[in-house]
Amino acid sequence: MPRVGGGDVPGVRVSHEGPFRVLVLCTGNSARSQIAEALLATRGVGRVEAASAGSRPAARINPYAVEVLREHGIEWEGRLPKSVDDIAGERFDLVITVCDNARDACPIFPGAAAQVHWGLPDPAEETESSAARRAFAATYDALVERVDTLLALPLETLDAAALREQAQAIHS
Repeated sequence: MPRVGGGDVPGVRVSHEGPFRVLVLCTGNSARSQIAEALLATRGVGRVEAASAGSRPAARINPYAVEVLREHGIEWEGRLPKSVDDIAGERFDLVITVCDNARDACPIFPGAAAQVHWGLPDPAEETESSAARRAFAATYDALVERVDTLLALPLETLDAAALREQAQAIHS
Protein backbone atom coordinates (compact mmCIF):
# COMPACT_ATOMS: atom_id res chain seq x y z
CA MET A 1 0.00 0.00 0.00
CA PRO A 2 1.24 3.53 -0.66
CA ARG A 3 2.12 5.58 2.37
CA VAL A 4 1.63 9.23 3.23
CA GLY A 5 4.77 11.30 3.34
CA GLY A 6 7.86 11.61 1.30
CA GLY A 7 10.15 13.17 3.83
CA ASP A 8 11.79 12.03 7.03
CA VAL A 9 15.12 13.05 5.57
CA PRO A 10 17.59 13.56 8.43
CA GLY A 11 19.00 17.05 8.55
CA VAL A 12 16.32 18.56 6.32
CA ARG A 13 14.65 21.43 8.12
CA VAL A 14 10.91 21.70 8.12
CA SER A 15 11.02 25.48 8.58
CA HIS A 16 9.80 27.66 5.73
CA GLU A 17 7.92 30.84 5.05
CA GLY A 18 4.35 30.92 6.30
CA PRO A 19 2.52 28.83 8.86
CA PHE A 20 3.38 25.25 9.75
CA ARG A 21 0.97 23.07 7.74
CA VAL A 22 -0.65 19.97 9.26
CA LEU A 23 -2.92 17.51 7.48
CA VAL A 24 -5.05 15.08 9.49
CA LEU A 25 -6.30 12.00 7.67
CA CYS A 26 -9.05 9.55 8.50
CA THR A 27 -11.26 7.31 6.41
CA GLY A 28 -14.50 9.33 6.46
CA ASN A 29 -13.21 12.77 7.48
CA SER A 30 -16.34 13.13 9.57
CA ALA A 31 -15.22 12.73 13.20
CA ARG A 32 -11.65 12.31 14.51
CA SER A 33 -9.91 14.18 11.70
CA GLN A 34 -12.43 17.04 11.84
CA ILE A 35 -11.99 17.40 15.60
CA ALA A 36 -8.19 17.37 15.22
CA GLU A 37 -8.33 19.94 12.41
CA ALA A 38 -10.56 22.21 14.50
CA LEU A 39 -8.23 21.96 17.50
CA LEU A 40 -5.11 22.61 15.45
CA ALA A 41 -6.75 25.54 13.66
CA THR A 42 -8.01 27.21 16.84
CA ARG A 43 -5.20 26.42 19.29
CA GLY A 44 -2.50 27.03 16.68
CA VAL A 45 -4.07 30.14 15.15
CA GLY A 46 -1.41 32.34 13.56
CA ARG A 47 1.14 29.54 13.75
CA VAL A 48 -0.47 26.45 12.25
CA GLU A 49 -2.56 25.96 9.15
CA ALA A 50 -4.64 22.81 9.52
CA ALA A 51 -6.53 20.70 7.03
CA SER A 52 -8.20 17.30 7.10
CA ALA A 53 -9.34 14.81 4.52
CA GLY A 54 -10.54 11.24 4.13
CA SER A 55 -9.73 8.31 1.92
CA ARG A 56 -13.49 7.65 1.58
CA PRO A 57 -15.17 10.85 2.81
CA ALA A 58 -18.59 10.69 4.40
CA ALA A 59 -21.52 12.75 3.12
CA ARG A 60 -21.40 15.03 6.17
CA ILE A 61 -19.51 15.74 9.35
CA ASN A 62 -20.83 13.69 12.23
CA PRO A 63 -23.25 15.87 14.24
CA TYR A 64 -21.68 14.66 17.50
CA ALA A 65 -18.31 16.00 16.32
CA VAL A 66 -19.90 19.40 15.67
CA GLU A 67 -21.65 19.19 19.05
CA VAL A 68 -18.52 18.37 21.08
CA LEU A 69 -16.60 21.17 19.36
CA ARG A 70 -19.44 23.64 20.04
CA GLU A 71 -19.44 22.60 23.72
CA HIS A 72 -15.82 23.77 23.82
CA GLY A 73 -16.44 27.06 22.03
CA ILE A 74 -15.45 25.97 18.51
CA GLU A 75 -18.05 26.59 15.81
CA TRP A 76 -17.68 23.95 13.08
CA GLU A 77 -21.11 23.94 11.39
CA GLY A 78 -21.42 24.13 7.62
CA ARG A 79 -18.22 22.28 6.79
CA LEU A 80 -18.07 19.25 4.55
CA PRO A 81 -15.75 16.24 4.60
CA LYS A 82 -12.99 16.45 2.00
CA SER A 83 -11.37 13.76 -0.07
CA VAL A 84 -7.61 13.26 -0.21
CA ASP A 85 -8.05 14.12 -3.90
CA ASP A 86 -9.13 17.64 -2.85
CA ILE A 87 -5.74 18.31 -1.25
CA ALA A 88 -3.50 16.27 -3.57
CA GLY A 89 -0.42 18.20 -4.59
CA GLU A 90 -0.44 20.46 -1.52
CA ARG A 91 2.63 20.66 0.70
CA PHE A 92 2.32 19.70 4.36
CA ASP A 93 4.94 19.77 7.08
CA LEU A 94 3.24 17.03 9.07
CA VAL A 95 0.64 14.43 8.13
CA ILE A 96 -1.20 12.71 10.99
CA THR A 97 -3.38 9.66 10.45
CA VAL A 98 -5.94 9.09 13.19
CA CYS A 99 -7.40 5.77 12.05
CA ASP A 100 -5.76 2.55 10.95
CA ASN A 101 -7.65 2.43 7.65
CA ALA A 102 -6.35 5.86 6.63
CA ARG A 103 -2.83 4.93 7.64
CA ASP A 104 -2.97 1.86 5.43
CA ALA A 105 -4.89 3.27 2.46
CA CYS A 106 -3.77 6.86 1.93
CA PRO A 107 -1.92 8.09 -1.11
CA ILE A 108 1.61 9.45 -1.07
CA PHE A 109 2.03 13.10 -0.20
CA PRO A 110 5.48 13.83 -1.62
CA GLY A 111 5.47 17.32 -0.14
CA ALA A 112 5.03 16.06 3.42
CA ALA A 113 8.09 16.40 5.60
CA ALA A 114 6.94 13.81 8.16
CA GLN A 115 4.10 11.39 8.89
CA VAL A 116 2.86 9.99 12.19
CA HIS A 117 -0.02 7.79 13.32
CA TRP A 118 -2.22 8.73 16.26
CA GLY A 119 -4.73 5.86 16.06
CA LEU A 120 -7.92 6.40 18.03
CA PRO A 121 -11.13 4.36 18.26
CA ASP A 122 -13.86 5.64 15.97
CA PRO A 123 -16.46 7.40 18.14
CA ALA A 124 -18.93 7.22 15.25
CA GLU A 125 -19.25 3.48 15.85
CA GLU A 126 -21.41 4.30 18.86
CA THR A 127 -25.02 4.55 17.74
CA GLU A 128 -26.86 5.14 21.00
CA SER A 129 -27.01 8.85 21.79
CA SER A 130 -25.50 8.94 25.30
CA ALA A 131 -22.77 6.42 24.37
CA ALA A 132 -21.95 8.43 21.25
CA ARG A 133 -21.67 11.65 23.26
CA ARG A 134 -19.31 9.94 25.73
CA ALA A 135 -17.22 8.52 22.88
CA PHE A 136 -16.93 11.88 21.14
CA ALA A 137 -16.05 13.59 24.43
CA ALA A 138 -13.29 11.01 25.02
CA THR A 139 -12.00 11.51 21.47
CA TYR A 140 -12.00 15.29 21.95
CA ASP A 141 -10.08 14.95 25.24
CA ALA A 142 -7.50 12.60 23.69
CA LEU A 143 -6.97 14.94 20.74
CA VAL A 144 -6.73 18.06 22.94
CA GLU A 145 -3.90 16.40 24.86
CA ARG A 146 -2.06 15.39 21.67
CA VAL A 147 -2.58 18.73 19.91
CA ASP A 148 -1.43 20.75 22.92
CA THR A 149 1.68 18.58 23.23
CA LEU A 150 2.37 18.94 19.51
CA LEU A 151 1.97 22.72 19.66
CA ALA A 152 4.43 22.87 22.58
CA LEU A 153 7.16 21.53 20.26
CA PRO A 154 9.46 23.89 18.33
CA LEU A 155 7.76 22.75 15.11
CA GLU A 156 9.29 25.37 12.88
CA THR A 157 12.88 24.41 13.71
CA LEU A 158 12.80 20.62 13.85
CA ASP A 159 14.25 18.62 10.99
CA ALA A 160 11.91 16.07 9.42
CA ALA A 161 13.28 13.07 11.32
CA ALA A 162 13.10 14.86 14.69
CA LEU A 163 9.59 16.09 13.89
CA ARG A 164 8.42 12.57 13.06
CA GLU A 165 10.05 11.11 16.18
CA GLN A 166 8.70 13.75 18.58
CA ALA A 167 5.22 13.91 17.05
CA GLN A 168 4.93 10.11 17.10
CA ALA A 169 6.08 9.99 20.74
CA ILE A 170 3.02 12.09 21.65
CA HIS A 171 0.81 9.08 20.87
CA SER A 172 2.91 6.53 22.73
